[in-house]
Amino acid sequence: MMLQTAGKERAMYDPDTDLALEKLPIGIQAFETLRGQGYLYVDKTRWVHRLVTQGMFYFLARPRRFGKSLLVSTLKCLFEGRRELFDGLWIAAPGRWEWQPHPVVVLDFNQITHDTPEHLRLGLARGLDRIAGTYQLTLNEPLLEGRFVELVLGLQRATGQPVVVLIDEYDKPLIDYLGQGEPGLAVARANRAILRSFYGVLKGNDVARVLRFVFLTGVSRFSRVSIFSELNNLYDLSMDDACADMLGYTQEELETRFAAHSAALARYLDWTVAAVQAKLMQQYDGYRFARRDVRVYNPFSILNAFHAQEFGNYWFVSGTPTFLVNLLKQEQYDLLNLDELEVSQALFTTFELDQLQPEALLFQTGYLTIKDVHDRLYTLGYPNQEVKTALSESLLYAVGEGIQKRASSQVLQLTRHLQREDLPAFFEAMTAIFASIPATLAGQRDEAYFHTIFYLALTASGADALSELLTNRGRIDLAVHFPDKVYVVEFKCNQDAAAALAQIRAKGYAERYRARGKRVILLGINFSTALRNVAEWTVAED
Repeated sequence: MMLQTAGKERAMYDPDTDLALEKLPIGIQAFETLRGQGYLYVDKTRWVHRLVTQGMFYFLARPRRFGKSLLVSTLKCLFEGRRELFDGLWIAAPGRWEWQPHPVVVLDFNQITHDTPEHLRLGLARGLDRIAGTYQLTLNEPLLEGRFVELVLGLQRATGQPVVVLIDEYDKPLIDYLGQGEPGLAVARANRAILRSFYGVLKGNDVARVLRFVFLTGVSRFSRVSIFSELNNLYDLSMDDACADMLGYTQEELETRFAAHSAALARYLDWTVAAVQAKLMQQYDGYRFARRDVRVYNPFSILNAFHAQEFGNYWFVSGTPTFLVNLLKQEQYDLLNLDELEVSQALFTTFELDQLQPEALLFQTGYLTIKDVHDRLYTLGYPNQEVKTALSESLLYAVGEGIQKRASSQVLQLTRHLQREDLPAFFEAMTAIFASIPATLAGQRDEAYFHTIFYLALTASGADALSELLTNRGRIDLAVHFPDKVYVVEFKCNQDAAAALAQIRAKGYAERYRARGKRVILLGINFSTALRNVAEWTVAED
């Protein structure tokens, strides 16, 4: 049955019909489970084939929940020769892979205890023993590094085949202790020394000559001197153009492999498929990992959105970045420019435990992504609305302590008030937000402080807001975009709102928006340090 809505033909939602959809692999990281039990799989084996046929030692960094563990599992099954799991996939075509089984060593630091250096050594030793046991081998070397050598050489002798080593979340024993003060750093440093020596085993001549393939993956790109000084022959795929879309879903993959799920979500919401896909793009697309301008969707959020039939902040809430938020607050970082942050290429390879750079952390953890590249200068920004809204909310509650407890409902209403052009209600909510911040926690209240809180509150409410936009005659303090209009905002502190409005007109800040066919609304706002709040505002139409 079909419905006609606003001139568009839509199918009526039918829960029974949607039961026939391919199952979504939420939380499933084992390739054999995914393929063996009929879950939806986006075929990435063309990229896998390129890896296993064109090189030997690889490293890849990607944000959490981006498919790294599934890739490791896929490589494991491939090298084990489990051809039946790959039926129908690109790599299964005749002549593309020999399907010769190899012994495979998989070490997953999600499953290895590392809260102390002693536990890390013990966990690694037990992991090596477990793998040896599956091949009926017994390891006798007392030292961890010697045990690793013994395992690799023993596997090659037992099977007659070169050995594959796959290491998942290689950096977890380090990054788990960031933000825990000096005691946490001490654990991370001790764990780093263990890992440096352990990974170095893979470069030793005796081991290297019996290896077929080595792949390490994690979230961070620690400098080679920091952790890979003993294993300096790894090729880093993290910003390689050829691998830019190896993880995550491309637009084409979303439109083809998830076509039925998009249609089901459209039926459920009574939207068009085009509207659903536009919302998915706004909410979850935008990740760019290389100079090549290819962008991918966050796979975790896409799967959860289709499953829940709602556009939630799934990736963000699965691991709230408390440490990162606290670091930005502690460093008094300029929170207004996170969406237009210019950095050099060197930033991406200088990650150190003892010298954390907020920009590197934000990029490597997935809260910022590459927006543009000019020579060696990279512009970073929020990848999508999910990250921008949710991170802004966390930053707002950290910088403006008291808001979450006393004014969180007002934050959620801000965008709706602006969309409806109900400015009295908007400023009533905004003044309540500022009033909820205790005077003892405010620190220096100047224009930059008020600007930051105002901007974070707006973006936390879901507004498409951009701050400090450069024009040929100055900087626009804030622009807030809606489909039918744009607000151009100027702030003053201890002056008057009329002066702010006059500056918008004198500097011609509205000119860049006139040709876009939208209404332009000018908004002048004056803050008072005595009131610790908005003192007055005035509005005019361009």
